[in-house]
Parts: sequence; C-alpha cells; structure tokens
Amino acid sequence: MTKTNQNIVPHLWYDKEANEAAEFYSSIFPDSKITNVVTFHDTPSGDSQLVSFELWGQKFMAINAGPYFKFNPSVSFIVNVDPSREKDASEKMNEIWNKLSEGGSVLMPLGKYPFSEKYGWIQDKYGLTWQLILTNPEGEERPTIVPSLMFVGDKCGRAEEAIHFYLSVFKNSKKGHFARYPQGMEPDKEGTIMFSDFMLENQWFAAMDSARDHKFSFNEAISLMVYCDTQEEIDYYWDKLSAVPASEQCGWLKDKYGVSWQIVPREMDEMMSDSTPEQFARVSKATLKMKKLNLTELRKAYEG
Repeated sequence: MTKTNQNIVPHLWYDKEANEAAEFYSSIFPDSKITNVVTFHDTPSGDSQLVSFELWGQKFMAINAGPYFKFNPSVSFIVNVDPSREKDASEKMNEIWNKLSEGGSVLMPLGKYPFSEKYGWIQDKYGLTWQLILTNPEGEERPTIVPSLMFVGDKCGRAEEAIHFYLSVFKNSKKGHFARYPQGMEPDKEGTIMFSDFMLENQWFAAMDSARDHKFSFNEAISLMVYCDTQEEIDYYWDKLSAVPASEQCGWLKDKYGVSWQIVPREMDEMMSDSTPEQFARVSKATLKMKKLNLTELRKAYEG
C-alpha cells in the first residue's frame, strides 16, 4: 500500500455497494485505483468489507456496513478541474459530469455562474454529491478533490465558527479564501459564508452556510478519519472533538456541529492489511468493545 502523508481520509458508509462504487469512481477519475480490500466478520452489521481507494491522488475509504446511513449534500466533494494542469479541462469536466450523472440527479446544472465560468453540482447513483468546477488558473492552487461541509438547519450560520474551531484543533492549518453572502440573497443572511476553504494537516477542506430549507444534515454516512501516530494524539483529538457521548463507538465520535470523525491509530492499517485471519479477528473484536481506541490494547490483541 502506498504511504501518502494524507492524515485525514474521507470515509464513506454504504449498505453493500462500497466495492462497486470504488470501482465506478476509479474508472471516472484519472490517477485512481483501489489499494486494499479487507473483510471484518461478525460485526454488528454482519460481515463488513472495508475498501481503500485513491481518486486523482486523494485517499478515500469505504465500508459495506448495512443500510443505516444515507449520503446527502451536507458533505460533498469539490472537483477542481484546473486548465493549467489538465489538457482540454472543459472536455475532461464534461466527461466526468456525464459519467457521474448516470443514474444520478442534477442539483445545480452544469453551466456558467457568477462565481465560475463552468460549475455544476450532481448527486450520483449512490447518493454521493460532487461539485465540479472549472478552476480559475490564476488563483492559488488547490488539490483536485476537496471535501466540502454545508452548514444547514440549526447549524446554518456557524460555518465560520466551525472553521476557526477546526483550525484551533488541527496542526499545519490555515485559512484560505472567504466569500460572504451579500445583502439581498435571502434566505441566506448577509455576512454568512457563501464559500470558504481552509487547510487542516496540510489538506484542504471547504465549508459554506445554506439557509435554504434542506431536509438533511450531517450524519455518519460520511466521516473524516484522522490518522494518529501515538495514544497521546488519539487522546488529544478525542478530547477536543467529541461532543456527543452517545455517538462514541469504535473510534467514532461526533463534534458539536454534528460532523462525524474517526480517530484511528495509523498502525491499525498495517494490523488490518498484514495480518493472519486470527490476528485480524482479534483486532476487530477488540475494536468493537472500545469507544476511544486504545493502542496498547489493540497491539496486545494483534500480538495475541
């Protein structure tokens, strides 16, 4: 498995289509591949498969774990198609859009908008949403795929506060671009965040407020996995981020905005991919008993 220094990895929860979806996305985006598939037996959702994959150089993880959570547009992925990096960027964008729209639905049609020469927002056949944008090559360079958080409902108007909170928690972080709603864009309130981006652990994320009447909010379908090297790091992120005790389970937590995170030791990847079936079963079993993950206990389980 290639080692990348991506410390925060988006994690997608499927009922049973994770492998199929990872293959679908890998066939659409350049520089993409499935890097690993492992199966957990006897989890609360039965047998679960965990699929690691890369899209355009960005790491993702997906799990088959039952029909409990559905994707919605509160977390989407921005795809920056940059003419300075991509030959025939506009055609490339059309191609990606057409493939993603098979069996999906359009949230904002592909076209010209005040903020972009070419932009569109689409929900694919699995329910995952993508914002395709032809990037202005004059601007500061951004990665090709950027996770984006939309603050809606009772969280609307808190995007800026959330960004500052995340910047205070994560190292190697900085503010990027901030655009606010002007007057006269009701229901959106003047001064709230129309679009912003920010860096955590050297990775870019985006956030926005939307006061429209959305029937969804953040849930566990998309979580952000934070890889930690030590127990101290695990404890640190857990203490800073966890705000909903009832949601603490197997390394998962929810923050005060409802965003789900998984705080995991980096070693766990190796334990899962380079293990005998017995080791794997012991580590899985130990994990299922924990709320916050305990690295010493996981090592003990792995070593038997």
